[in-house]
Amino acid sequence: MGLRITQTAYYVPPKVVTNDDLSQLMDTSDAWIKSRTRIEQRHVSTGEQTSDLSLQVAQKLLAESGWTADSLDFIIVATMSPDYLTPATAAIVQGQIGATKAMAFDINAACSGFIYALVQANHLLQGSYQRGMVIGAETLSKLVDWHERSTAVLFGDGAGGVLVESSPNPQVGILAEDLRAFGQDQQYLTAGYQPVQNIFMSSKPAGNPYFAMDGRRVYYFATHEVPNSVQRALKKAPLTGEQVDWWLLHQANGRIVEAIANHLHQPQERFLTNVASYGNTSAASIPILLAETVAQEKLQRGQRVVLSGFGGGLTVGSVVLTY
Repeated sequence: MGLRITQTAYYVPPKVVTNDDLSQLMDTSDAWIKSRTRIEQRHVSTGEQTSDLSLQVAQKLLAESGWTADSLDFIIVATMSPDYLTPATAAIVQGQIGATKAMAFDINAACSGFIYALVQANHLLQGSYQRGMVIGAETLSKLVDWHERSTAVLFGDGAGGVLVESSPNPQVGILAEDLRAFGQDQQYLTAGYQPVQNIFMSSKPAGNPYFAMDGRRVYYFATHEVPNSVQRALKKAPLTGEQVDWWLLHQANGRIVEAIANHLHQPQERFLTNVASYGNTSAASIPILLAETVAQEKLQRGQRVVLSGFGGGLTVGSVVLTY
């Protein structure tokens, strides 16, 4: 059995924040940001929560596919910025769309989250489940210190997702996967620290809701471990990089994508990007890019594509699939 991606969709909040807008808040400029990240703007929520963004995607997926919500067996939402610690964002979406037969849960693997979720969906479809929805969604704007230049210029809000179903064709869907974690380096990218605070403590340590990142360490991790992960997945497929039609990587930073392409000795034009328009949307970045690529008719049925996410954890995840 294989996993078939039946439908793609994405949604971003209407509010656009340009690099020039950010230059009014901190010591930066459009030229400084673009030269270091390739980002020109990002979409920022002015009230919509992660579940709201997810719901927009879920409704689009159902409307455009003709599927009914009660035909879904599972809903998975990948996010590091949920509405609540509980209920899961996926459960909120499940209730809002009336997917009465679907189980629902979240995955937090930060920017690798959508890949982790897609792999879990693939394994579920190998069993007794037939149909599912996988969404990556983030409202990272609530985790950003909008006066801290090193992180504020990077992140944006948005959501993307797919409908998946089991297929009897083993050549369709995920041909190989590679998931890795590097928890020994977790301190290089953190957000939303919640210390223990209760009435039994003599002092209450301070929390920190905002992103904290060692940019050099994360850049080195991404440009070395992503090529390693991709190569492991290709070897399992088994395929060579030359047999891949398109590369859709997490849109963390345009320079990182360029460096990974160079490490893999593959042409830049096959590494699709939209980071200029959306910035880093963490778990949402790959499904947004995938949905745009399908809508633009660049990705055709039967083509081979590599998806790879990387970030907080630190984590990396890659899949080789036939669309």
